[in-house]
Amino acid sequence: MSRFKQVARCCLLLLTVLMPMPAVAASGDISLFSLNDSETGQVLSIKLQILIMMTLLGFLPAMLMMMTSFTRFIIVLAILRQALGLQQSPPNQILIGIALCLTMLVMRPVWMEIYSEAYEPFQSDQISMEQGLEVAKKSISGFMLAQTNKASLETMVALANEPLPQNLETLDFSLLLPAFVLSEVKAAFQLGFMIFLPFLVIDLVVASVLMAMGMMMLSPMMISLPFKLMVFVLVDGWALLVGTLTSSIQPFGGG
Repeated sequence: MSRFKQVARCCLLLLTVLMPMPAVAASGDISLFSLNDSETGQVLSIKLQILIMMTLLGFLPAMLMMMTSFTRFIIVLAILRQALGLQQSPPNQILIGIALCLTMLVMRPVWMEIYSEAYEPFQSDQISMEQGLEVAKKSISGFMLAQTNKASLETMVALANEPLPQNLETLDFSLLLPAFVLSEVKAAFQLGFMIFLPFLVIDLVVASVLMAMGMMMLSPMMISLPFKLMVFVLVDGWALLVGTLTSSIQPFGGG
């Protein structure tokens, strides 16, 4: 089985992490999920199961942005483009593609743990769907906790008027998720500041030189742009940026 298929199956399993559904023994019919009505015990029709699947797939973009480091990566890449003075290059599609690739890279340990600890046992009937979803939820929560700072957790807990548990693994997911998003945005802005600063210095130097030469009508941005591009290429900026972004992710201990 190819690595792509494994990752795709892990993503589909994650779609139902926050929406656990009752599972029953497989019937003779081909079905996507073994679902039944809790009141009548009647197995849901294939059409309804497909509808549920399509509804869950609609949550995939939001899950990708909110439960992974995609938010951090796309914000930093957008700040880099702004710092370079480029309005439309690289285009948004390219930035999103780079952010997706980096997200898949740093989330790979989580995907593989979910695949080996949740999906494979579920496929071999060693665990139920509820147990598999719980294992998957534990894995993704562990990754999110590793990236979430304590200040964000305390803020969300205070807003919910609840005490911060001693064991953070027991923290409610509805509190962990917004705290994780806040931490990702904060980390992105911190990285963006460090990236923006050297390009701001180049802009100031170019503007000062133009002022000293009496060329006040000439746009400093137009003159500084090639210098910023040259500096970024000479220092191998893309490799440094990717290395900085991936190293900013705290290691995921798993299990």
